[in-house]
Amino acid sequence: MSQGYQSVLEVGCGDGFASRLIQPCVGNLSSIDFDPVFIDEARLHSRAEWSVDYHVHNILKAPFLRDSRLFDTACSLDVFEHIPSELSDLYATNIKKSISDDGVFICGCPSLESQPYASEDSKQGHVNCMNGIELKRYFSGHFKYVFLFSMNDEVLHTGFSPMAHYNFVICTAPL
Repeated sequence: MSQGYQSVLEVGCGDGFASRLIQPCVGNLSSIDFDPVFIDEARLHSRAEWSVDYHVHNILKAPFLRDSRLFDTACSLDVFEHIPSELSDLYATNIKKSISDDGVFICGCPSLESQPYASEDSKQGHVNCMNGIELKRYFSGHFKYVFLFSMNDEVLHTGFSPMAHYNFVICTAPL
């Protein structure tokens, strides 16, 4: 979904697994995570052919800029559900402040409907799961245009979100 963008920010990169999938499709990728252990692990597995700028940064503390410049797009997968609801606006606001006025934000997270099937350990960390309509409504308070997609297995679709195990929103025009 980020293919062709020149400057991309990955929020919550963890050990950098997805960074290696995103990087070949974009110009420059900066990947951030609040946990230095994850960033160390990502750098450990970094290769010249996967040129990624890894940084320890907590998006809840401040926006992230690369060389004082805004990003064309930002993506954050499997992060939003870990953000306590009282900090959700801070998360969204700092991401908006990290991308340009015509920037795109892609957010993906497990659906509320998937949680009965999640492990107990997973449920403890998933403090902010929403159904697809709630997710779209939430991000509509931060972006002018929000498009909801759902996912089952490896199939991304625009179908009936209450049956989805994972939801994506593609957001444009930060408010």
